[in-house]
Amino acid sequence: MEQINASLGRIWETLGGWVDGFMSNLPNLVLAVIVLALSIFLSRYVKKYFSKAVYRISSNHTVNSLLVNIATAAFLIVMLFVVLGILGLDTALTSLLAGAGVVGLAIGLAVQEPLMNVFSGILMSTKRLYNVGDLIESNGYYGIIQQVNLRSTILKQMSGEEVLLPNKMIIQNPLTNYTVSKERRLDFSCGISYGDDLEKVKRITTEAIEREVDYDKNRPVEFFYNEFGNSSINFVVRVWLRQTTQKNLLATQSQVVMAMKKAFDKNDITIPFPIRTLDFGIKGGEKLNEVMPRALANGEREA
Repeated sequence: MEQINASLGRIWETLGGWVDGFMSNLPNLVLAVIVLALSIFLSRYVKKYFSKAVYRISSNHTVNSLLVNIATAAFLIVMLFVVLGILGLDTALTSLLAGAGVVGLAIGLAVQEPLMNVFSGILMSTKRLYNVGDLIESNGYYGIIQQVNLRSTILKQMSGEEVLLPNKMIIQNPLTNYTVSKERRLDFSCGISYGDDLEKVKRITTEAIEREVDYDKNRPVEFFYNEFGNSSINFVVRVWLRQTTQKNLLATQSQVVMAMKKAFDKNDITIPFPIRTLDFGIKGGEKLNEVMPRALANGEREA
């Protein structure tokens, strides 16, 4: 009986110590609850204010949403540490920070690639490297931007296939944007025979393109001879497109080919082409129309 009474006494003593500790910490606890509630209430205004600030810098809704959520979470974490400090949980706070550092390091190493893609997407959004609908070439792929998210960029090629490119690959490799400058030029190469008049060819080619090709009339047609080839004198014609789309490039290129072919045929200008000689076992100097009757006669006698 005495042991039971002693145990009950120790229990009541412990409970009394807890009550005394609670009453002595009650002001801090009330203050901590008030600070926590106030922090949750203020987080809405922090989110709204930071959202306005971010949207002044970037127009990418996905990236902006991520940044706003990160800023709001950071504010709440800081206020949580303040609450723990009010409650006198300094030791728990130190242990929490140490554990968070180790866990954060492990998570960072595990998700290094996705994080690189996310930060690359944020960087591309703030730098405005390209927008949805732009025609670009990157990492060996050529097409129109369909979608840009935090992890990757979706590119639709001219043949219809969609390519998903990680943002890290785009930010770390050269990128050609055919849309952002709103300027694009077609360089068309051709060759004429050594017997043609060069001045005449230049004049006829330029006039034909100016007359029959739909290009940017604000810029002149440029014509340059650039080399003596094996069987031709080669030149390049340069015209600026009215639109930067791939369809317009191909249409203009087709018009240039037809205009030049028509003009060259009309003015007896020759475009050299490879000639293939077939060997029928004829001796040098003999003509095919002379050898064929003799070959046919020999075949009839053998029959």
